[in-house]
Amino acid sequence: MLQDRYGNDLSTTSTAARDAYLAGVESLMAATPGMDTAFQAAVTADDGFALGHISLARAKQLLGRGHEAKAPLARARELAAAATPRERSQIAIFEKILTGQGAAALEAIREHLKSWPRDAMALAPATSVFGLIGFSGKVGREADQLAILAPLEKHYGDDWWYRTQLAFAQIELQMFDEGLRNIEAALAGFPRSAHAAHIRTHLFYELGEREAGLAYLTDWMKDYSREGLLHCHISWHVALWSMETGRREQAWHVYDEALRPGGAWGPQINVLTDCAAFLARTEMAGEPRQPERWRELSDYATQWFPRTGLGFVDMHTALAYAMAGDSETLAKFVESPRGATADLVAPMGQGFDAYARGDWARAAEEIEPLLATHERLGGSRAQRDLLEYIVTSAMVQAGRAEAARSLIATRRPQNGKGGGFPVAGL
Repeated sequence: MLQDRYGNDLSTTSTAARDAYLAGVESLMAATPGMDTAFQAAVTADDGFALGHISLARAKQLLGRGHEAKAPLARARELAAAATPRERSQIAIFEKILTGQGAAALEAIREHLKSWPRDAMALAPATSVFGLIGFSGKVGREADQLAILAPLEKHYGDDWWYRTQLAFAQIELQMFDEGLRNIEAALAGFPRSAHAAHIRTHLFYELGEREAGLAYLTDWMKDYSREGLLHCHISWHVALWSMETGRREQAWHVYDEALRPGGAWGPQINVLTDCAAFLARTEMAGEPRQPERWRELSDYATQWFPRTGLGFVDMHTALAYAMAGDSETLAKFVESPRGATADLVAPMGQGFDAYARGDWARAAEEIEPLLATHERLGGSRAQRDLLEYIVTSAMVQAGRAEAARSLIATRRPQNGKGGGFPVAGL
């Protein structure tokens, strides 16, 4: 039988379908443009290739076009019976993901790996800070992320995708030396992997190396297409560092061209969360509030994420409503939050509302207790720093600059390097 690059059998006799499938897998794992067209080419070459159809459905979901995933999912279901046991198991995993059964999908992945540890496509949804573990809502999920990856090293060796994911898990746990070795190995294996470049960026962030990080990303982004899966989010890093290093005009240019609704194509989760975080951080750094931009973003949140129950998304949605002055919609999050992190979303919403109104003491009072377990919300440490900086900023505004400095210096000591903490008045 034909095989994928990890040595797994594929139930297609078409070399064209196999080659297109391999191109799609590589594109998905490197976040380069074209994964959907590659998987489409695979099923065009062999309409009976079940794994090609389910992979196309997954690609549509990742690209923020989940409504287009129904047809390839249905076709994969029809064809599953003739697929190999590994493929049937993988199809079942993706079906759970595509139908909103995250916890069941994660359990199925753990079981799947016992028989097929080198099935990277099945493993992938459980990796990274936006994966099934990342969004599990559990305390200790950062350690869980490393725990699922580390034992697989004997199976993957120097594989660039595996080293990328292992590095991110290590960096999030502040294992910086280990993370550096693995992300450098990943980039050596596939220099144009956007996922690897992004994770190298997180290491720059964690070490407080703003100028070096900005220089690295500016150079790397020259050849990265706007159609790439991570173009929006990597642009957020560029915009944030531009603002924090005094390049104000450049920062707003990046925001308008590559982040804001209408400027970025998506995925929608990145547009919402990156825009909200950027607008809030610029304001905390001393920029005046941008009411029109906040209203634009709150309208976008209403369009795409009215009530997700996903803590990371709801955090940024609530922030957008608070800063846009939409107290009526914000009240829905405060009064009836959903999901595994509902207990965090309600006080966050109240804290954001207080911050937006200038009630600094109340903002710090509501949000500071959440810092101890905010990993439950999902996303990276760099993204969840938003909460720590809001508390810090609120303390400064309330006349408690010394306490604010102590808080942020204790929790994020490296962020004060190279120009100090990016909070006005600190």
